[in-house]
Amino acid sequence: MAPDPRSLDAWIRHLTLGELLAALRDAGGGYDLVAHRTQGEFHHDVVLRVASPPLPAPVLVATTNCNGGLKELLALDDVPSHDALWHARCPDNAEFAAEPLPAVRGRARTVHWFDPCELLAPDARSELKPEHRRRQRGGGWEPAR
Repeated sequence: MAPDPRSLDAWIRHLTLGELLAALRDAGGGYDLVAHRTQGEFHHDVVLRVASPPLPAPVLVATTNCNGGLKELLALDDVPSHDALWHARCPDNAEFAAEPLPAVRGRARTVHWFDPCELLAPDARSELKPEHRRRQRGGGWEPAR
């Protein structure tokens, strides 16, 4: 039996962002890209407002790795701020403002998921040479400018 399309289980089966976006488009309503945010080198939050597919909420946060591998989906009532997402994930990190996360109506994870707080540690892995990176607010590395 196929998963209920109103459940995120039906959408998390798409293991890449490209597959998910194509499935949303093919479902008949499409989506609007609201934001693309990164934290460190290996974490991306793609915030979408979904037009009409039967989802638990109108806003979908698709979390991916640096290769577009889907890690997690969150269905929310409204667009979250960067700080609200990261404070919810890593509440002990004082660099993220304690902003409330909009109501979470659904959550699903793939085999790509791991604790995102690991990316924020001072010794977090990096593919950038030390002289070509700087610490991002909250943790993780970004290219030096």
